[in-house]
Amino acid sequence: MLKVFNCDLHIHTCLSPCAELDMHPMLLVKKALEKELDIIAICDHNSSANVPYVIKAAQASKLRILPGMEITTIEEVHILAIFDSISNLSLMQNIIDKHLKGENDEDSFGVQAIVNEKGEVEGINNQLLIGATDLSMDTSINYIHQFDGLAIAAHIDRDSFSVFSQLGFIDDNSGFDALEITPRTGFHGARTKYPELCKYS
Repeated sequence: MLKVFNCDLHIHTCLSPCAELDMHPMLLVKKALEKELDIIAICDHNSSANVPYVIKAAQASKLRILPGMEITTIEEVHILAIFDSISNLSLMQNIIDKHLKGENDEDSFGVQAIVNEKGEVEGINNQLLIGATDLSMDTSINYIHQFDGLAIAAHIDRDSFSVFSQLGFIDDNSGFDALEITPRTGFHGARTKYPELCKYS
């Protein structure tokens, strides 16, 4: 019989422009344990700088941390890239850094803080993390797989930054390993809304 795990594979830290500054590694681990989660994936926008600190913050607990990031493609499609090691995630980060342009405007998008496992600020990321890379969706997926990662189409039922909102469809040969559905739609709602995608369920 398969073992069931309680997971959240789309968690942002204070590094992401859309996140609050109190979403630092130590507090995220505490909240995940309070929710009795077994596994979480840290997927900040276009950056993985806080991932090692979340892993350190969880070392003394039973919580498993999966290294990841949320990539924004040139089509403005969000993809969750999840890996089994920091080293493979770092290879993906090197690619993203070469293809992400612009500097962050803190007045518009907030501070992008790199915070360690003790809650101390280690630095500020000045890249425009909210922006899109110049990598296509197909190229991004290919890189993720090249580095032994999983490519998950993020929040496909959202009206923005999803493969449906940007492209209108998911090709059978897209290469996605899984699809993310938001709680507002739910698993059963998704099977009704997207019957052509039931192969992913």
